Amino acid sequence: MLAELSARLCAALRAEGLPVGADRAARFARSVVAVSPRTADELYWCALATLTADPSDVELLDRVFDRVFGELGVELPSRAASATRTGTDAAPDSSAARTAQQASPPGEREGHREAGRRGDGDGREVRTPTLGAAVERLASRDFAELDPDELASLVEAMRRFRIATPLRRSRRHRAAAAGRQFDMRETLRRARRTGAEPVLLRRRKQRLKPRRLVVLCDISGSMQAHARAMLQLLVSAAGGAEAEVFTFATRLTRLTHVLAADPVTALREAGQAAPDWSGGTRIGESLREFLESHGARGMARSAVVVVISDGWEAGDAALLGEQMARLARLAYRVVWVNPRTAKPGYRPLAGGMAAAWPHCATVVSAHRLDAIGELVEAIAADRK
Repeated sequence: MLAELSARLCAALRAEGLPVGADRAARFARSVVAVSPRTADELYWCALATLTADPSDVELLDRVFDRVFGELGVELPSRAASATRTGTDAAPDSSAARTAQQASPPGEREGHREAGRRGDGDGREVRTPTLGAAVERLASRDFAELDPDELASLVEAMRRFRIATPLRRSRRHRAAAAGRQFDMRETLRRARRTGAEPVLLRRRKQRLKPRRLVVLCDISGSMQAHARAMLQLLVSAAGGAEAEVFTFATRLTRLTHVLAADPVTALREAGQAAPDWSGGTRIGESLREFLESHGARGMARSAVVVVISDGWEAGDAALLGEQMARLARLAYRVVWVNPRTAKPGYRPLAGGMAAAWPHCATVVSAHRLDAIGELVEAIAADRK
């Protein structure tokens, strides 16, 4: 019945001059399936969102909608009726309230619509995508307080983040009408069409590409929970899987190939690939190994380097300061993630964090889900 009435509405709108083609009708049908409207008002909002393209179309839609549904006094099937036919449980809505709303006259429905357009509190609520109640509760909790199942439940929320680094000029070029350089090869190639006369000079400019993202993650005992959360973020967030990822505690381990899988598999394989998980911390020696094996050879050059660690150095803090100075000279920006900086009054007065702090462009906490935004912004920021 609902499909027949929806088709009748589209046909009536076309007859009145509204350009409801196959594309709009298909969008309307998809919205009806997704929303499963229980009342004429809910169906109206589906029609308003998919069948109109200009504010001037709204008046025509109102008139035709009221003629097709309001004047005929048609009641839409409720979820409870649909559930009875399909054998599922009915929604816990009041049937009396649904009947009263469905039987409301066109004038009353029009008042609800106008209130909704004005944004009045008495109008129909417009649903917007939000985090679920459980995720909202976990979003304000420190990652160290979450068990593995609670952390895994944040995967979908982490997928909403997009990790993007600043752009840089590459060595490759592309054609551009306003380019600063002349493309002589393309100019001469085009001249073959005009008797070898270069009638039009072709121009080009350098392509832009994202800077490389390199992540060095501390997986020592004091950082175990936050390390898992940060690795899960890299696997889940858009663009995070493109990063070069290393873990360190007492030794350096490259995990880039491991983190290409889904979050659960990636974390399990990361634990197997890094034998020093939950071990001690030798940040300075790990940074020196990274720079000598990968960073100085090109991986860290002009890259955004993110170091995830609480700064508890079991080795020589002076060595850490020296290696951080080398890294800062090579990298575009160095972002340090230290969950302990979220504590009020935190100051890096001693140890590894004191040695590393002067060489960091930004220090963020990213200790819980609702604090990850500052890390994403720090990665995307340009160097000042």
